[in-house]
Amino acid sequence: MAVFVDTHCHLDAPEFGAEMPRIRARAAGLGVALCVIPAVAAFNFGAVRELAHRQGDAYALGIHPMCTGQALDEHLGELDAELARRQGDPRLVAVGEIGLDFFVEGLDAQRQARFFHTQLQLARKHDLPVIIHVRRSVDQVLKHLRQAAPGGRWHGIAHAFNGSEQQARACIELGLKLGFGGAVTFERALQLRRLAASLPLESIVMETDSPDIQPQWLYRTQAQRDAGEPQGRNEPGELPRIAAVLAQLRGMPVEALAEATTRNAMEALPRLSALIGVSAAGLRGA
Repeated sequence: MAVFVDTHCHLDAPEFGAEMPRIRARAAGLGVALCVIPAVAAFNFGAVRELAHRQGDAYALGIHPMCTGQALDEHLGELDAELARRQGDPRLVAVGEIGLDFFVEGLDAQRQARFFHTQLQLARKHDLPVIIHVRRSVDQVLKHLRQAAPGGRWHGIAHAFNGSEQQARACIELGLKLGFGGAVTFERALQLRRLAASLPLESIVMETDSPDIQPQWLYRTQAQRDAGEPQGRNEPGELPRIAAVLAQLRGMPVEALAEATTRNAMEALPRLSALIGVSAAGLRGA
């Protein structure tokens, strides 16, 4: 069985509720050996940690750019303290989800930038990779990465990448892997599919961003939703099918893609290496 890593899924989201254990078990049965569960705000630092330990997954701690409007300045201190407290936890693999979002209206760009820069500094302080939200903000994200580590490189992932080829190459040059998920399954996503097919294989990791960024087969248009059809809920069990689309775009077997992207995930988030060995052994014994 091909072994996959979902490098970004919000399994603590209320959309999953009591179904979450069944959803995670279904994903494991399809070869998803490990999920990385990123926090979005101080209120769910404990929830993602407890969930990762209960399920044998991994987690990241950070304050999402879309949550910076409600976040308090002292939450950055709480993040620093929690990263120090959990420094010996092998399931803590990154600082995330952090970054910038210039798509959602009403977000304070300066406040986002301050939270992002401080969290980049915390990642360097605690020697952890970063999981970065880059929605319509790649150039500014790159600027902050260079400022926070002049001349240095990073471990981490540009989550749900959807920029230009030039931006992709700049992220790779700084050491980041690029996260691809459900968006690549849409035939109209021409530029994204060209990137997914042509970028170096060693730069790509797989993700779902569950319960969001539905693949094409789960997505419902506004007209369909107005007619009463519910929006499909994404989940980590969709990852192998998403990977099959990406493998087809690249003209390679899905098993080879799984092997490469799992290796890439371990390079981006080095603490995954020890966890994947245990998880994959469990899948082989299933």
